Amino acid sequence: MGKRTIASLLFATPLLAAAPMFFIQASDPQFGMYTKDVDFRQETANWEFVIANVNRLKPAFLIVTGDLTNKNGDAAQIAEYKRINKGLDPSIHLYSVAGNHDVANDPTPETLAAYRKNYGADYYSFREGPIYGIVVDSSLFKAPDLVRDDAAEQERWLEAELTKAKVSNAMIVVFQHIPLFLEKADEPDQYFNLPLETRRRILGMLHRYGVHYVFAGHYHRNAYGRDGDLEMITTGPAGMPIGPDPSGFRVAEVKESTIEQKYYGLGNIPSLLAPNP
Repeated sequence: MGKRTIASLLFATPLLAAAPMFFIQASDPQFGMYTKDVDFRQETANWEFVIANVNRLKPAFLIVTGDLTNKNGDAAQIAEYKRINKGLDPSIHLYSVAGNHDVANDPTPETLAAYRKNYGADYYSFREGPIYGIVVDSSLFKAPDLVRDDAAEQERWLEAELTKAKVSNAMIVVFQHIPLFLEKADEPDQYFNLPLETRRRILGMLHRYGVHYVFAGHYHRNAYGRDGDLEMITTGPAGMPIGPDPSGFRVAEVKESTIEQKYYGLGNIPSLLAPNP
């Protein structure tokens, strides 16, 4: 984890009490994963607990960085994710991000259309206080072969959106499911990162527009990396872990020009964080 985000980040309550704003990132609730789609009872318990704690902590917004369900297009899994989300305090905005389990490892026009019907746009931007949030569909970067028009359109949109964001003088934060990289920008290609050629192209674009923070999931454990002044923050799962980090979510405190963040397991969530003004 980068020194800039961690040096002062033991996340004692007095630190957060002075914070003007914070948000919560959760990832991979992935309804159905624990039992390989037999049921989703454990995911229901986890996600209900997440939403209850988000309501209690009152962040500016909650963003869920992909793999909302385990089986793309599964009506029951999608319905359960949406049912529990209805319990979110309406003053807390919810942003969902497309994951590979939501649009398929190799997305098609049909899986993209189904996602957009069920959840809305798979790439979009939003404003929350000082943040200009940009949400991308990382599966279009990872596996564009069957959806090349959509992938090209997203990349054109991304550069146009970054141009708008830079002019706004807001803090640009990118949210996606699959990390650009886990620890090093030049690490070899694997399932849990983007292909190196694509990664270099996207990183170059993000650097040109002054992006310092990218938040992702997909890895089902935590990872942290840097590429110059860009931090790649990969967050463990709200659903089923596949590594040493427990199910949980990340709290991110927004300061004037930086974001300080920490991951909390579901059994270690603080009792109080500073309310947003």
